[in-house]
Amino acid sequence: MMSSKRSLLPLSLLVLAIASLATGCAASRREAYVQEKASQYVYRKPIADVWPHVQTLLKEKELELREAPGAYEISTDWQMAGAPSSLGTAYARYLVRGKQPTAATCSVQIFKQNRVETAQSQGSRTNQGQENPGFNDSTNLQRDMEMEWELLQRVDPEAAKSLRAEAETNIK
Repeated sequence: MMSSKRSLLPLSLLVLAIASLATGCAASRREAYVQEKASQYVYRKPIADVWPHVQTLLKEKELELREAPGAYEISTDWQMAGAPSSLGTAYARYLVRGKQPTAATCSVQIFKQNRVETAQSQGSRTNQGQENPGFNDSTNLQRDMEMEWELLQRVDPEAAKSLRAEAETNIK
């Protein structure tokens, strides 16, 4: 009788491990789902009501903002992302664009650009001898859906709560 209990222990641990893994995978899929939905979200508010939340979100992340006059567009300065290492130093910056298709609706897109500066690339210059200040390297300019989800939770908490419930219901 004792040996049958011992043989069930490894099986029980295996089942527990698989269940834990499945739960973790479902949580990741739910998080991806809400972030994807947030990236497509259209706010039922004018951009002028949403834009202060955008500014606050970026300022709370201690990012230096440069706003385009007369437009709902912000770019940030490059900021070190992590500690320097022998492989190079990682930097990131953001580009945020607000769009207002109607007077009562808007959307916000947040893009993140990453770069790694190595000893060889430090001081690289364009043909004019100046650093390249624009978002010209589109190969690593990607939507930051995590930050867009964070913005949605601030601006429209009820919609965010509804999306979270939808994810919980649809993704098991």
